[in-house]
Amino acid sequence: MSTRLSTAQDYISLVDKYDTWLFDCDGVLWHGDRLVDGAIEVLQLLRDKKKTVLFVTNNATKSRKNYRKKFDQLGVEAHVDEIYGSAYAAAVYISSVMKLPKDKKVYVIGMAGLEEELRDEGVSFIGGTDPADATLDAFTLENFTLDEDVAAVVCGLDTSINYTKLSKAFQYLTRIPGCAFLATNEDSTYPSAHGLLPGAGAISAPLRFALGKDPISIGKPASTMLDCIKAKVHYDPARTIMVGDRLNTDILFGQNGGISTLLVLTGITQESEITGPNASKIVPDFVTQSVGDLRVA
Repeated sequence: MSTRLSTAQDYISLVDKYDTWLFDCDGVLWHGDRLVDGAIEVLQLLRDKKKTVLFVTNNATKSRKNYRKKFDQLGVEAHVDEIYGSAYAAAVYISSVMKLPKDKKVYVIGMAGLEEELRDEGVSFIGGTDPADATLDAFTLENFTLDEDVAAVVCGLDTSINYTKLSKAFQYLTRIPGCAFLATNEDSTYPSAHGLLPGAGAISAPLRFALGKDPISIGKPASTMLDCIKAKVHYDPARTIMVGDRLNTDILFGQNGGISTLLVLTGITQESEITGPNASKIVPDFVTQSVGDLRVA
């Protein structure tokens, strides 16, 4: 059963108990371009108390460098090496876990941020933002030449998704033996400033249906993301907490990694999902209305 935080002492005890704080961003620290009230003050409070602050996001549309610009625009202190996005994790997975040979390529369904992270990891790619792929022209196989050097397809959120990209990805996955099917994350939706929109999981769904198999998912709740953090940051799991707004990604991610979890109700998860007869089986350790509540600590 979750502990519901409400008093000043509750928040003081929570802050004292954990040295490393992992934060989801959308729905926790901000909504689109609107900050959650008190978020900046809480992050500063944690830094003043010498806590390690990290940002763990499934957003794969931006590289860490570009995502840092969003922090700057909103007035939130963050350093590139504190930001762990699913685009970065996917690039590290391809280069360091798959150990993709230098003469092989990745076909990308995704945006510039994913391409930038792949480039920084020395991974060759095609597709993505290439005008030949980001087109609404009809796709036909008679005009398509299979690139035999493609060894993986990686699928992230792509707001220019089209039939051409899906068709090319399908060709690589069905015609090249051993071609890996990867997803930066499988979020069904993502919260924009004005409401929910389809997420990266919805972008890869047509391929999953056509292929009859699921991709290897890199982002939360998969442990791959935490492996990337472990490789860079030393932390004690017993004194580490994940703060998120989504049960099936943020909270499950923390549980899969053996760290504590704090659910905030400013994003995806609603009160009805954690109480009553239809409550989720994913139970956070702590619940509070908003990250701003920690200001009293």
